[in-house]
This record gives sequence, C-alpha cells and structure tokens, in this order.
Amino acid sequence: MNLKIKNALISVSDKENISSLLKIFKKYNIKIISSSGTFKTIKKLGYNCIEISKYTGFKEMLDGRVKTLHPKIHAGILHDRKNKIHKNEMDKQKFPSLDLIIVNFYPFQNIVRHSKNSKNIIENIDIGGPTMVRAAAKNFKNVAIITNKNDYKSLIKEIEKNRGGTSLKFREFMSSKAFGLTAYYDSMIANWFNKKLNIKFPERKTLFGRKFKELRYGENPHQESSIYINDYNDRELGFTQLNGRELSYNNYNDIFASLDLLMSIQGKSSTIIIKHANPCGVSQNKDPLISFKNAYACDPLSAFGGVIACNYKINKKIALEITKNFLEVILAKGFDVEALKILKRKKNLRILDISKFKEKNISKIKNFDGSFIIQNKDQIILDNKKLKCVTKLKPNKKELNEIRFAFNVCKYVKSNAIVLSNNFSTIGIGGGQPSRLDSCKIAIQKAKRFQSIKIKNCVAASDAFFPFPDGIKILINAGVKIIVQPGGSIKDQEIINEANKSKIKMLFTGIRHFNH
Repeated sequence: MNLKIKNALISVSDKENISSLLKIFKKYNIKIISSSGTFKTIKKLGYNCIEISKYTGFKEMLDGRVKTLHPKIHAGILHDRKNKIHKNEMDKQKFPSLDLIIVNFYPFQNIVRHSKNSKNIIENIDIGGPTMVRAAAKNFKNVAIITNKNDYKSLIKEIEKNRGGTSLKFREFMSSKAFGLTAYYDSMIANWFNKKLNIKFPERKTLFGRKFKELRYGENPHQESSIYINDYNDRELGFTQLNGRELSYNNYNDIFASLDLLMSIQGKSSTIIIKHANPCGVSQNKDPLISFKNAYACDPLSAFGGVIACNYKINKKIALEITKNFLEVILAKGFDVEALKILKRKKNLRILDISKFKEKNISKIKNFDGSFIIQNKDQIILDNKKLKCVTKLKPNKKELNEIRFAFNVCKYVKSNAIVLSNNFSTIGIGGGQPSRLDSCKIAIQKAKRFQSIKIKNCVAASDAFFPFPDGIKILINAGVKIIVQPGGSIKDQEIINEANKSKIKMLFTGIRHFNH
C-alpha cells in the first residue's frame, strides 16, 4: 500500500546531506516539522519549516531533554489510519498525521571513544530520538522511518517513484533497519555501563556489531558470511590492507589467531606462522630475519599457504625471503618502501599493516544453535607463585625464559597441545588430537623431519597434565631435557619418578591452557 507524505518530522544530530531531502519535499509540498537545531539549519538553507515547540505548543525544557516527547508527536506517528476510533480521537484533538520520520541519534558512540567524562557520556544518551524511531518503526504500515543519512538517496528515489509517497515494502524494510539501530544503540549503552561497573557476566548480555564487509563466502564456498565489528569504533579493524585480494572468512580466522599469539609475546622480534588457526612456527630473536627463518623452518610444509604475523617492520631482506614461499597473508608493523615493492609483485598476497592495531576485547564468545558461551581471555602465561620444579634437577634462568616462551605458545595451539622449543623457536608442534600421546608423537615427528639436530636438550610444553607416563617417555626418548606441564594427574608421582630416572627437568605450572 502506497501512502502520500503530507507531514515529515526531521530531528537529526548529524545534519549532513539534508539539503537533498529538502528539495524533494518542496517539490511534493511536504510540510516539515523539526527540532530546534535542525530547524535553524533548514531555515539557513532557505526552506520553510515549523519548529517542534511551535507545532506542539510546548517549549523545550530541561536543557533539551524534553522536546519531542509530546502526545501530538507520538499520536501523529502511532495512530492507525484505518482505525475509526483512532481517527475520531485524532480529529477531536486536531492532531495531524506524521507520515515520515527522519531521525539520527546523539553521538553516544563517538563521545565514548573520545571522552572518559561519565556525565558527558550520559548526557549523550538519546531518549526522544529512539522513542520516535521505535514508534514509527512499529507503525510502518502508516509511517516511513529513516535513521541513516546513507538512506536519503533511497528515500528520494522512493518518493519520486511514488509521486510523493512511499510503498509498504520500503516502509517495512526501513522499519527493520530502525529496530536494528535502536537495539544496537541500547546495546552499546548497556555494555558501557557493564564495563564501567566491572560487570563481566550481566544477567542479560547483548552484543552489538556493525557489518564491516560481506565476504565472498564462509569457511566453505557453500556457506554465506560477513564480518562485523564489535567496538565503539565500528568503522575499522585496526589494521590496513595494502595489497592483495579481499580477505576471506578463513583469512580473518587465521589473522585473529595470529594477532592473539603475537600480542602475547613481548620484547624481541617475533614471527608467528598460522595455518587453520593453529601455530605451525613461532620464533623470537633480536634479529628479525633470523626470527622469520626460524619460524618458517619449524614446519615449512604446514606453512605453505599460511599467514605470517610479525611484530617488527619488514625490510628488503625479509621481503625477499618471504617471496620464496607461497603465503596467503603477511602482517607486520610497517614495511620499507623497497620491501613493499618486492612483496606487491605477488598480486594475490594480502599485505596488512598492523602498526596501529591494539587489543581491546578481553572476552571470548562461542555461538551454538540458540545459545552462546562467554569466558575471559586466557591471559596468564606463568604464575611464578604456582611454578614448581618437581625434579631433582633444576632449570637455570635462561631455561626458565625458554620454558615461559614454550608454555605461552602452547596456549594458542589447539588441545591437546605439545610444543617443542629450542633457543626461543618452536621446532615441533602437535595439537588438535583427542589423545595427548598422539600430540607427543606428532610434535616429535615434525621435529625429526625438519629440525632433527635441535631436538636434543629442547624444551617440551604441554597445555594440560600427562595422564600417564607414556607421553613423557616418547619425549624423553627423542631427546627432550625439560618438560613443563600443569600437573594434577593422579599419576603425577609416577611421571615425576620417570623424569628423575631419565635425569630431565620437569616443572608444574598449576595452570591449564586448553584451547578447543
């Protein structure tokens, strides 16, 4: 059902592009009612307009907190045009219909980003705007609601097409967008309060997200996918793509996994190689080139088509090394001019600058069919108070640093996880297995294939305890000299006895790092 627009109400915080609407309104003799700030803008642009306070006969009060909250406004929006009782009541009150509502909200989102002043933030929680939007969206059979300046062009086309009116299909679509906006807006406010009050798990949890990009497909070609940003800055992800094809669902999955691990490593130049959201090479060295080579050497077969993340700037030498291999994505804290030229020769290589990336969210969410679970991020590496050497032989300071490195990497490998490390570089990784014994075998197998000379005297880290001695026997027989694990098995003493018998060092962390 098409409806003519006789009266339109405009109340916008962001007044950009309203001149394009005013032209079409004048063409079709649409009367305009607006709030004080918008009224002044419209008058300056040379168009006729009625100020809300004059329209309602009630002046704005409480510093503008009350201006559109008036029966004449909301009755004009909410009444059913086909309901005789509604019509009689409107006629009795001499309230005209409002056929088009154009509203955008106080910039709460922007204020939160740039201010820590709670009073200022609360003052920018819009009340009248969302109330009008919800009213108009509910009554979409009779009213059109526009909440985004990007929809002005669509509205103009709709009015031209319908000679001064709107179609039911258009109004219903805009209604769905409007309810999406009010839910998003309220969700941001609720989350701000939760953060302010340190409420990690509120009784009702709402997640807000703005669609950043529609992806070609999901994990597989037959699946649909989009990426959303859940942040008050919902226009960017914190990194910039400098080259290559558009990022896919799987690319993003690997990118976030690599950034998660990269952000946990402090100090020296570090290189992370991720494949299917699993680390397959990690190295830390004062020389970035050595760090890159060592990370790649851990498992060059798995690194094929992977994602590389670096916490340093890529120079010409490293760029030349990168181009020797097939990679999907490279992330780094900047690129030299020569390095970027070299890397861009590979047209499909996705190059991302993460110089400005910062971790913001400290929770992890997993969705299921009709439910989701939330937990704090696993941010602990080692708690020195819980760290306990359980063998006769004790590690020195350098070995403790190596233990910390290996155990940290272990946290990001899919469980059950075993990480072998030598001189702050992984040499074998086994993960994602239902059996810890199989993960031990895979880690050793990988190390023997690519880094056999480095197995002797290496460190092995396990994300959870060893239920039986069989796992550590495989590691010891291969040449492992230090094992770090959480402990907590009923077989712990048996495992400690085996470690002492083999003259290796073993430490219990008291911390489990499952990553499913």
